Amino acid sequence: MPYVAVSALSHPGLLRDRNEDSLVIGPWTLCATVTESPQTLVFPLGTPLVVAVADGLGGHPGGEVASALVARRIASIGPALSSEDAVRSALNACNRAVFEAAGDEESELATMGTTVAGVVVQRDSLLVFNIGDSRVYAASGGTLRQVSVDDNPPLEPGQRTTSVVTQCLGGSSAHRAVVPHVTTESLSPGDRYLICTDGLTDPLTTDVLDEVLREHDDGRAAFELWKAAIEAGGPDNITLAVVRVGDE
Repeated sequence: MPYVAVSALSHPGLLRDRNEDSLVIGPWTLCATVTESPQTLVFPLGTPLVVAVADGLGGHPGGEVASALVARRIASIGPALSSEDAVRSALNACNRAVFEAAGDEESELATMGTTVAGVVVQRDSLLVFNIGDSRVYAASGGTLRQVSVDDNPPLEPGQRTTSVVTQCLGGSSAHRAVVPHVTTESLSPGDRYLICTDGLTDPLTTDVLDEVLREHDDGRAAFELWKAAIEAGGPDNITLAVVRVGDE
């Protein structure tokens, strides 16, 4: 029977006081929590399965509240995300929900926000989505390929990363609309995808991610990616999920 295996973890890193990331795997969510080792869940391939990460904005109040709100909302409607339009509608609804939860300018949660990135695994195809700079990579076909779109301003010469995002869910005192990035990928047995927050991609180059994913599968790959980010200084919260389509 075809199946989807998801191996994931979420960790605060070495420099942050708390974890403001959240994780969605089907109906399950992990919000502002620390996992000491990767967890692997297996699902039958068929009903749309959403796997996503949400990264609460650092430097803003309530980042963990915003990421958890989005994660739980996406998890609750995951099986209905069967088209690009459905995903776009869901993300726009999440954006409105974050602004509504933030309240007015006097609220302690004013300007809270979060990025989001993920996939919806279907029987023969996969929907990729993101808002912000959390990422989705395709790790099949011999090369690691970023399939999400970073919402960052252009980098200065010699600059490899930036913490500035050009759009996110919430994140300002006045409501701002978002334009979700949503695309469709073909899907075959053996395909793998990496979904992660920038706590993984800021300290690690794509070459390092590619090397780890070539050498390891599933939970071991998730562990080795986390370990590499920690060894590179662990400057931010690290949340990641390795998704693999099997046919056994």
